[in-house]
Amino acid sequence: MNTFGNHFRVTTFGESHGKALGCVIDGCPAGIPLSESDIQPLLDRRKPGTSALTSPRAEGDRVEILSGVFEGKTTGTPIAMIVRNEDKQSKDYDALKEVFRPGHGDFTYTEKYGIRDHRGGGRSSGRETIGRVAAGALAMKFLAGKGITVAGRIVSVHGKTAPHEIEKEILAAKEAGDSVGGIVEIIAQGVPAGLGAPVFGKL
Repeated sequence: MNTFGNHFRVTTFGESHGKALGCVIDGCPAGIPLSESDIQPLLDRRKPGTSALTSPRAEGDRVEILSGVFEGKTTGTPIAMIVRNEDKQSKDYDALKEVFRPGHGDFTYTEKYGIRDHRGGGRSSGRETIGRVAAGALAMKFLAGKGITVAGRIVSVHGKTAPHEIEKEILAAKEAGDSVGGIVEIIAQGVPAGLGAPVFGKL
């Protein structure tokens, strides 16, 4: 499935080396002020090429709202947003046509669908998160109107907690052609009590 949620329902689409990636959001109430400038700051935070710790791929990642907004406000109908891929270097992945990368999702995707898209990992690329970030920016705007804020922070990377040590760990892994894991923490404030259910359908 490429869809998440019930009341605020998000479907993401697109591949790393396709024409574009994006999302469609169902369930957003009408009347919320919305423009690309509300979404772009979070996409700028996730886009590649912004530091030595990220992918060197040079993408502008400019969001376009295609539907669901009229005269600067949501209409209550599905909201579609896209980000076009501009720096596709598909030939760089030709050597991987018959090779599965350790720890990557391309093997499981091939087993599931029976089709191999080796270009940047296809839908299992980190660029798939574009749709989730765009939808999350809209969700944060809606929640802020209800007095609810959501924030996150990096707790540790490969056991390191100090920012300068975290950066060293990531750069060392990058130099070695490796990767490292970490722990992140998400904090929601202002959430009313009683949301969700005791066993299934928890918050």
